[in-house]
Amino acid sequence: MGIAQAGFKHSAIIERDEHACGTISANQSLGSPHVSGWPLHRGDVSLFNYNAIKNDVALLAGGPPCQPFSLGGKHKGNMDGRDMFPQFIRAVRELRPRAILVENVKGLLRKSFATYFEYIILQLSYPDIMRAQKESWQEHLARLERTRTKGSSGGLSYNIVFRLLNAADYGVPQRRERVFIVGFRADTGIEWSFPHPTHSRESLLWEQHKTGEYWDRHKISASKKPRWGRRELDSAKYADFGWTKPQWNAWRTVRDAISDLPDPRFGNNPARIANHGFNAGARIYPGHTGSPLDEPAKTLKAGGHGVPGGENMLLYPDGGVRYFTIREAARLQTFPDDYVISGSWSESMRQLGNAVPVMMAEKIAVAIAGKLRKSRR
Repeated sequence: MGIAQAGFKHSAIIERDEHACGTISANQSLGSPHVSGWPLHRGDVSLFNYNAIKNDVALLAGGPPCQPFSLGGKHKGNMDGRDMFPQFIRAVRELRPRAILVENVKGLLRKSFATYFEYIILQLSYPDIMRAQKESWQEHLARLERTRTKGSSGGLSYNIVFRLLNAADYGVPQRRERVFIVGFRADTGIEWSFPHPTHSRESLLWEQHKTGEYWDRHKISASKKPRWGRRELDSAKYADFGWTKPQWNAWRTVRDAISDLPDPRFGNNPARIANHGFNAGARIYPGHTGSPLDEPAKTLKAGGHGVPGGENMLLYPDGGVRYFTIREAARLQTFPDDYVISGSWSESMRQLGNAVPVMMAEKIAVAIAGKLRKSRR
């Protein structure tokens, strides 16, 4: 959705998860402009025939399943059958797009995966240099390293960069760190770097502790402002000494994202906002304490064995907690309010936990689109 909002027109959307496909199809049947004309292909990407795509592909974007590398997963990496990076590389090789974009979890940069991550980057750099039938991935890596040091493969190649980005730094009301990999086909001659952050924690502290404009914006009187813990008090003290006003916008908080929605605990939904029903049973337990109302949310997660409630809870200033509604979680992922998430609460939250924040994807895709248009001219 973010890529479409950046001006790209999809040639194919390939997705195997039936619930994710169901959500897209449901919105298409409702006439949603956000997914209008999307050519959705349901099925395993490893079985997809890219010869069906006849037009020139400007951008190939994908999120190979992150569970093999997730900090909360089984940490099997390349030994995990869900590792779909080989399929993404096959798509690069067969489509020869002018640009590529990959999103994955922070765990991909774990020290234990460092060598395999280098292998991924080199395969994306030289997708035509395929692994031989009886060749181990380590032997293939060595061959790719020799190609890199030689300076040219003589075939299809990409200039690849990657960076760990926090979505909160780009206006998303959620602290969500993800690895983004961007590459341009070498013959385009494109020079590129990641967009600069637009939001910061320092600016949020300035508005909360220095000027108070955060509380004024939300019409919260001094007597009703939350009582700070030690960490917040230390931040306030820091804000009171020697600061000049930060140049960036303030991190957006959970309150910023959802304060105009009715409180679901009381069944108060006069506007019949979709996906905004209350789900009971939230509780705090070690390692699962919820997202504070006046900070960006913790990372929403999908979970390997059901939705992890601690990451999908709202923590009130008085210490009370409740689950986010589906609509609130969608807001934290910057989906538009008129986009309906289909399925049960747990299934809908799993879809949202697996998603890329729309705003984050759009900002990166806009930067890529600008370079591609300039290159075309």
